[in-house]
Amino acid sequence: MRIGMLLLAKVTQITMLLENRPGTLARVCSTLGKAGVNILALFAPEVRGRGKMRVWVDFPDEAKKALKLAGIRFTTEKVVAMAVDNTAGAFSEIVEKLGRARINIKYAYAATAEGSVKSTVIMSVPDVTKALRVLRHR
Repeated sequence: MRIGMLLLAKVTQITMLLENRPGTLARVCSTLGKAGVNILALFAPEVRGRGKMRVWVDFPDEAKKALKLAGIRFTTEKVVAMAVDNTAGAFSEIVEKLGRARINIKYAYAATAEGSVKSTVIMSVPDVTKALRVLRHR
């Protein structure tokens, strides 16, 4: 298994349902930046004319305070965050292992900088603790 053990954790993800119009994403990012919160991962697809923005940040409590003060509504959920080798088939091994354990993946997103040896992957699963246990077991 090619999971990077530098990162395999249960983390808090913040989700916001936003209007899909110019400046909305900038407002959220500016609010977080001014609060000293760094966005570690972001997924913002359009859903029926709205933007559903999911972020993993370095300081979730500070992010929640800043978003509340700015009047930006949000929810939180626990998700799996991991570093995966940036090689062909590495993510396949992970999802196959979860599948064998009968763990459904509701959604996942990932990012890799060109030349990086690791990819950051975020996955939403019904039972994060069970998924972490399965992935840690070699």
